[in-house]
Amino acid sequence: MRLIVLGSAAGGGFPQWNCRCPVCTLAWDGDPRVRRRTQSSIAVTADGERWALVNCAPEILAQIQAVPALHPRGGRRHTPVASVLLTNADIDHVAGLLSLREGQPFALMATPSVHGVLGANSAFDVLAEGIVERRAVELGTSFELVAGVTATIFPVPGKIALYLEAREEAEKGRLATDIEGEQTIGVELKAGDRRVLYIPGCAMVTPALAERMAGADAVLFDGTLWRDDEMIRAGLSAKTGHRMGHMSMSGPDGSMAALADIGIGRRVYLHINNTNPVLIDGSPERVEANRAGWEIAEDGMEIAL
Repeated sequence: MRLIVLGSAAGGGFPQWNCRCPVCTLAWDGDPRVRRRTQSSIAVTADGERWALVNCAPEILAQIQAVPALHPRGGRRHTPVASVLLTNADIDHVAGLLSLREGQPFALMATPSVHGVLGANSAFDVLAEGIVERRAVELGTSFELVAGVTATIFPVPGKIALYLEAREEAEKGRLATDIEGEQTIGVELKAGDRRVLYIPGCAMVTPALAERMAGADAVLFDGTLWRDDEMIRAGLSAKTGHRMGHMSMSGPDGSMAALADIGIGRRVYLHINNTNPVLIDGSPERVEANRAGWEIAEDGMEIAL
């Protein structure tokens, strides 16, 4: 199995277009300790010929252009991309679908609730019926994601997409940020005897989730924030990480502590927010994460197993 990190940043990318937080300022000023990143997605293959995308970021065209393995080969119309799997309905994971509208067949896989969100927005009808197969996949089921790669989707604690929050609060009178259901999923990928978990959004590590990750050859995990009050400290938002549906990396309740004693091969943080100081080479936070056994994903990073 071969994976390529197409995008490693959280929503808005890095640097964010309207942000001069301390980390983004380094990027705008050309500091070599930071590198630009697009929004979170990966590509996976077993044979190097047919690929699946897991999530489809707004920058998908630039991401494909940056990865030769995803370039068209032969004929007037061709793509190695055979399927796309969505882990939720967040803008940074679905907006790129609007760029894959050139009459190209592929399978679009998502939970029924995510398909419901797409179906309610006629803009996504550019993925024409009869050309793009919309395939609903159920939690806990295994299916062929792309030739040679089996995927199993499972719920992880999280919340609905930001643009759906108002409706949720109006209907239910509250907004849950760590519920387990179809709104936020993780993906287990298997090829031969290799197993990788991709979890770009997660509000907490439950015992069941920790058990699922144990023994994996690699885990690509939610690295949105370094600390829960990071956005508040940066003066950018009144929201904590928990309110956003993400657990922080650091601290006694963070993901580094929660996963410290679980046997995992490669540990990779992605979906990294523009405020997170781990984006800075040599920062104390990057050093601490590396010492704990974690890699910090970059666009174009490859994982071959």
